[in-house]
Amino acid sequence: MGFIAFLKTQFIVHLLIGFVFVVSGLIINFIQLCTLVLWPINKQFYRRVNCRLAYSLWSQLVMLLEWWSGTECTLFSDEATVNTFGKEHVIIILNHNFEIDFLCGWTMTERFGVLGSSKVLAKRELLYVPLIGWTWYFLEIVFCKRKWEEDRDTVIKGLKRLSDYPEYMWFLLYCEGTRFTETKHRISMEVAESKGLPKLKYHLLPRTKGFTTAVQCLRGTVSAVYDVTLNFRGNKNPSLLGILYGKKYEADMCVRRFPLEDIPQDEKEAANWLHKLYQEKDALQEMYNQEGVFPGKQFKPPRRPWTLLNFLFWATVLLSPLFTFGFGVFASGSPLLILAFLGLVGAASFGVRRLIGVTEIEKGSSYGNQEFKKKE
Repeated sequence: MGFIAFLKTQFIVHLLIGFVFVVSGLIINFIQLCTLVLWPINKQFYRRVNCRLAYSLWSQLVMLLEWWSGTECTLFSDEATVNTFGKEHVIIILNHNFEIDFLCGWTMTERFGVLGSSKVLAKRELLYVPLIGWTWYFLEIVFCKRKWEEDRDTVIKGLKRLSDYPEYMWFLLYCEGTRFTETKHRISMEVAESKGLPKLKYHLLPRTKGFTTAVQCLRGTVSAVYDVTLNFRGNKNPSLLGILYGKKYEADMCVRRFPLEDIPQDEKEAANWLHKLYQEKDALQEMYNQEGVFPGKQFKPPRRPWTLLNFLFWATVLLSPLFTFGFGVFASGSPLLILAFLGLVGAASFGVRRLIGVTEIEKGSSYGNQEFKKKE
């Protein structure tokens, strides 16, 4: 094991990376709070400022994927589709099978210049998570409770508010509603059978309300829907902790572009279109499992240096005073100060671990499990 590889496995290094992310995130959140005064004066300027502030935080996670772990992301698509990336407003449909699927999506948005302006339809619980939810609030992320009767008006209002967004926007939808597990899949297929819908092997039954509403509300703003199917070579199941330990993965993403005018305007027909799309996604997964590749030409968009430079900036600004303070505490010889400092380090470690825990599959929503309990 080389020295760099050794450093990537050390807890103290992980703690320092987490310290930089958390403290820089709190600073960014405070600046975002201050930018609220800009909204009534110049809404579009407020949005552009917050896109860049969000980029400064999220790009630190992308840096871990691209530069720290060295994970490779390969696109399988056609040249005409790739040429549209970063040049139009789009809705993204991504399968939800892996703990870091969002991070692979972010690395693509970063390479095509839309990371700061990327959006998602997120569960409302995330709004209260420090850094993640707070940053999303200032970015006008649309939050929902996953109860359509309660969500409908909120989601429609949030989506329509984005119709004049000044930066090219990629709006991510996890149409399955939650991450794939065997229990959730079994219950989902029981629901499919009861509704007379085709069963899926590698996906949960898509929830159509969010998709049809997004298409209706963003029609005229969004140019296309990108269907993205993600897999990892070698049947790997990566985690954010694995990325933090410097493990390298190879992600393959099949991207297909559907012009929005090709998607039916009628809600029922649009829902049927989505179900058909997931049948096609299932076939793509089957092909990948058998052949190890997706159809289409392979593209490897190059990494950009900005994620690394951004992290080095924050590390320089935040770690220098931390080291100076820590040295002063231990040099003082005061047991009380030393214990307080170690307690602070322990609290920081706990906080970082809790943030990582948000991405873990077993910490996902209980959708599917609740249905299972009802059936029992």
